[in-house]
Amino acid sequence: MNYSNKKMKRPYIISHMMMSLDGRIDCPVMAQISGEEYYTALDSLGKCSKLTGRTTAALECTAVGGENSNPELLSYSRESFHIVRQSDQYTIVMDTKGSLQWCAAHADGYPVLCICSGNVSDSYLADMRSKGISWVAAGEGKIDLARAMEMLYQEFGIAKVAIVGGGYINGGFLDAGLIDEVSMMIAAGIDGRKGETSVFDGIPHDRHPYRLRLNGLDRCTGTDTIWARYAVIRK
Repeated sequence: MNYSNKKMKRPYIISHMMMSLDGRIDCPVMAQISGEEYYTALDSLGKCSKLTGRTTAALECTAVGGENSNPELLSYSRESFHIVRQSDQYTIVMDTKGSLQWCAAHADGYPVLCICSGNVSDSYLADMRSKGISWVAAGEGKIDLARAMEMLYQEFGIAKVAIVGGGYINGGFLDAGLIDEVSMMIAAGIDGRKGETSVFDGIPHDRHPYRLRLNGLDRCTGTDTIWARYAVIRK
C-alpha cells in the first residue's frame, strides 16, 4: 500500500513508541519492563524509514561516534540535500545544530540520512559527504519539519516514516500536524520518577488536546504489553 499521496506531498508518518503505564519513555527503564515486542510490532508496520532524535541517536545509533558540544553554526540559512544512494529504507536522524560526530554511513542495516537546520556549517555537510552520509538541511535556527518531510518524499522517494524516539521529536511532529498515526506500546510497569520525558513532550502550553481515533487494541503474545493503534483526527 502506498501511504503517501499527491495531496500530502510527504511521507505517511507513524509515531511508534514504547512507554510505561505513566507515559514515560526512558530507554533503560523500558528495557527492564518489556522485551522484544516493540521491535516485533515495528516490523509489522511494513517497509518504512525509522526516524529518531539526536539524544536517542547519541545513545543508541551505532553510526554515531560522539557529540560536539559547541558546533559551528552559520548566521544565515540555506536549503540543501545530498543523496549518496537511493534506498527503500533509511535510518533517519534529526540533528538540528550538526552536533553528532559520524563514524559510519549505515545503522540498523540501512543508509543513514541526517536532517539538520539550514544553519549548520559547510564543514559539517562536507564531513557527512566524505563519510557517505545523505542529508537534508532545511529551516532557519531550527529544522523546518514540514519542508524536510516534503524533501524526503520528493527527493528521496520515502513514502512512510516511523518515528521511534524521542519525546520532543514526537511533540514537534504532532504540533506541526505531521503525524498520521500513533502506534503505542504500553508496557506493564510504572516509571514514576520526577522530570522524565513523556511520549509527546515540549508542546506549547497554548495548544488544545490532539484527538485520536482508536483503530486497534491487542495484547502482545506472551507478554502483558498492550499495543494500541490510533489515527490522528485532523482539525
